Amino acid sequence: MAAKAADDAPILEIDVEGEANGTIRIRLRPDLAPNHVRRVIELAEAGAYDGVVFHRVIDGFMAQTGDVEFGRMGSDMRQAGMGGSSLPDLEAEFTATPFTRGVMGMARSRSPNSANSQFFLMFAPAPHLDGQYTVLGEIIDGFDVLDAIKRGTGPNGAVIGRPDMMAAVRVVR
Repeated sequence: MAAKAADDAPILEIDVEGEANGTIRIRLRPDLAPNHVRRVIELAEAGAYDGVVFHRVIDGFMAQTGDVEFGRMGSDMRQAGMGGSSLPDLEAEFTATPFTRGVMGMARSRSPNSANSQFFLMFAPAPHLDGQYTVLGEIIDGFDVLDAIKRGTGPNGAVIGRPDMMAAVRVVR
């Protein structure tokens, strides 16, 4: 990371269930992306992320989750990844902070100002994302859980069958 997060930055804890089981702890970076961090905290505290699957997982790249509209376990998984929350999309908060292993980035469509609820966790560095997506945190514990998340297939990394999910997501301040 280019700059160090404040020691008192909020921590996002994600309890993962499925092929991966355990907790991923992420130090959020309101210093880099205050609006994106605020959104993730709001959704986590409302319980919106609980039960949402990792719908797109590409080995050697990233695991994507956070579709609070279509990404719940038990719903029609064919639409997972196409939705967001009922809240408005966010303006981009791009920085020079690189996308390295363990970084949490906000997912978006082609429009830079289309991030809403979905995010991804990096398995490996991806310099092609630098300055193109919003960095909003970094994993501080639980890399073993991240590495065990069920991988998807094909070029888009769609997870077939029963994907791993975020059983519970909470914010520790």
